[in-house]
Amino acid sequence: MASSSESRPFRFFGEGGTLFGIHIVNLFLALLTLGIYTFWGRVKIRKYIWGQIEFEGDRFSYHGTGMETFLGWVKAFFIFGIPYLIFREVPTLAGLSKTLIFTGAGISVLLILAFIPMAIVGTRRYRMSRTAWRGIRFSFRETWKGYMPIFWWRGFLRIITLGLYTPFYDARRDRFLISNTNVGNRRFNYDGQGADLFSNFFVAWILAFPTLYISLFWYHVVKTRYMWNHTTLDGARFNSTITFGGMFSLYFINALLVLFTLGFGFPWAETRTLHYLSFNLTLDGPADLAAIEQDAQSVNATGEELSSFLDLDFDLG
Repeated sequence: MASSSESRPFRFFGEGGTLFGIHIVNLFLALLTLGIYTFWGRVKIRKYIWGQIEFEGDRFSYHGTGMETFLGWVKAFFIFGIPYLIFREVPTLAGLSKTLIFTGAGISVLLILAFIPMAIVGTRRYRMSRTAWRGIRFSFRETWKGYMPIFWWRGFLRIITLGLYTPFYDARRDRFLISNTNVGNRRFNYDGQGADLFSNFFVAWILAFPTLYISLFWYHVVKTRYMWNHTTLDGARFNSTITFGGMFSLYFINALLVLFTLGFGFPWAETRTLHYLSFNLTLDGPADLAAIEQDAQSVNATGEELSSFLDLDFDLG
């Protein structure tokens, strides 16, 4: 077992050039297959990125497959895509009355709002189940039904408070997502509180317009650091040392890199970000990581592909 003073660092060894090569091959094959290879290409990128993250001398691994995500997309199309298109497009194409057109549009919006929680939780469950460290799979032990009241009710509170409820919403969402995540038979825990973040959010909210919204980016950094620092595993606590200055300069240079290379510099921007985030992340304190045992869960990729339909991407931070 680790001593209480032990600090275990994370490291990322990926290179922009290698990731660029993967992106180029993926792009060529996607064009050649009329987009079908996109599913396999995304998996290839995830496998590379996870395989470059090291913790305690061992690399993470990703075990999803392109066929899983493709079949998940097909299922998502029938579950969500077809009903959405019917309510959204058929009344207009059929020349129905404006009342029916607006009704169909309203139902399509409700479908989106109903499926977002499913997409978020489905993505989390699938990607965790396909991620491993030392061969031990991660898992997510909740369903979308548990997330629905958080998304709907607490999301409604964000609207009626003009966004001021956001820190409380973020804390409750993070607690749901993190505290229901396992690595093997050990569960993560999140002990953050929205009240701790409210003063920082209020300052960022007030200064948003005068600072050209840079204050909101500052709050994003504060919130991200707070999220990690209030996450524990088996008695040990994560510690993030990212700073606003470090993140701002990182993102500023990344933006220039992508802009002046017409987008071709994105792989280098991505690896620079992952290098910075991992370099500033440790797991501190006692934790008997050698005692973690396999306890994998069986899930499919449908939830992940629902998120693709909604243009969402909910990876692990």
